[in-house]
Amino acid sequence: MSSLVKSVGTIGGLTLVSRLFGFARDMLLSRILGAGGVADAWQLAFQLPNIFRRLFAEGAFAAAFVPLFNQRMTKEGEHGEARAFADAVMAVLIPILIVFSAVLLIVMPWVMGLFASDALEADAPVFDLAVLMARIAFPYLAFMSLATLFAAILNSLSRFAAAAAAPIFLNICLIAALLLGMAHGDGGIAAREATGLYLAIAVSVSGLVQLVWLYVWLRRAGFTPALRRPRFTPDVREMGILILPAVFGAGVYQISRFIDLFFIATLPDKSITYLAMADRLNQLPLGIIGIALGTAILPALSRFIAQENRDGAFRLQSNAVELAMLLTVPAAAALFVAGPAITSAFYVGGHYTRADGLATGAVVGGLVVGLPAYVLVKVLVPNFFARKDTRTPVITAAISLIINVALNLALIPRFGIVGLALAGSVAAWCNVAMLYTLLHRSGAFHLTAQVAGRIARIALAAAIMAAGLALALPVAGDAFTGGVFERIAALLALVATGGILFFGCAILFGVVNRDTIGQLRRRQL
Repeated sequence: MSSLVKSVGTIGGLTLVSRLFGFARDMLLSRILGAGGVADAWQLAFQLPNIFRRLFAEGAFAAAFVPLFNQRMTKEGEHGEARAFADAVMAVLIPILIVFSAVLLIVMPWVMGLFASDALEADAPVFDLAVLMARIAFPYLAFMSLATLFAAILNSLSRFAAAAAAPIFLNICLIAALLLGMAHGDGGIAAREATGLYLAIAVSVSGLVQLVWLYVWLRRAGFTPALRRPRFTPDVREMGILILPAVFGAGVYQISRFIDLFFIATLPDKSITYLAMADRLNQLPLGIIGIALGTAILPALSRFIAQENRDGAFRLQSNAVELAMLLTVPAAAALFVAGPAITSAFYVGGHYTRADGLATGAVVGGLVVGLPAYVLVKVLVPNFFARKDTRTPVITAAISLIINVALNLALIPRFGIVGLALAGSVAAWCNVAMLYTLLHRSGAFHLTAQVAGRIARIALAAAIMAAGLALALPVAGDAFTGGVFERIAALLALVATGGILFFGCAILFGVVNRDTIGQLRRRQL
């Protein structure tokens, strides 16, 4: 547990810094672009390369590459077969990225037409702007795919910090673009369109910066990648066989986002902006906890399994599940209750109205119902991939996607964009149930009575905290939409109230003790 918490603390801490920069970015974005029109065009243009990046570059690529790379590390060490494998993968990856990006740039108007809402498509100038922004931003995918290869190597060498810090550059570049737009604009439509173009340029620049950053750290680690002639070696073919199923197994959340874009196109103006802003809150704990845990346990699980250490793999998986629930259940409960207040405090101002803030908060409530489930998927799926079993997560992911589509059809007509968020959450829980059942039946993992009891007590403590927050929120009145200091004071009071209630109950119920809290703060157990 000590090494797991230390790794998660390193990754999660730097991810927290990135997410805080992301909040600053979105606070500026909401005030400058508002919701609807140019804001919707920007969100759609940014989501296309970003979803592709998360789906193929991060989820599928890492799930297929890391176990194979670690297997070769175990055999030969970092200067042997593993180095040749990484070079061979990069040699094939580069031409694939060039061809894929070129094709998407050509067909971008048709791709945008698939996902654009009726209102956006009917506004020809704004739709053309969306296409232009998507084309400018799309090279980000190629840069980040190569960066993901470098990050996977560094993570396999247990050097997590550089890769976890890289996303900070994206938010810094986007904040710089927003500030440039503020400095050279008057808030009118032309200024907002110019800001959108600055943002698109900043996305591609940030991808290049992250690639260079990781290359430097890879060289410092003594693992300099070398360009080779592309060849489909047996090792590359083995990875290719794994990566296609991994698209579904590790990327179910991103695939569901693609499906969501189709449904959003049928919803009223502003819906895509509400979902994007709400997802920022959802991504804070999801990114800090889920990505950190998933990134940390995959190399370790791969090593345990390569060494045939079943007890070590079981213990690591159990620790990861328990830690995931300890961190996500209270976060989900707090966001469910306080979502509208938090979104109002962060986003309302400028072109983003109070009604926009409340609507965004309602979407947060639908998203965070599935927050623990999304993290558990990231924690459970590596157990399959570490065993080179990409088929099973594909099946469970496909079933959960079918459930998601069915729930979208049932809930969106009644609840709109909130129904879409809730459908994804329920489908994620279905995926968790299937993954856990299959791991249990195979003997790879099951919840012990001790861990199950601790999770039940975590849920009870979170429920008490949520009830306390629901009673406390009316006391704040309009503070969450007041001046800057009023908003800060209200948010600090909210966090303090939630923290005292949850950790007080957690200590009372024996979930954590003072020593555990101190050890967690030091990232050691």
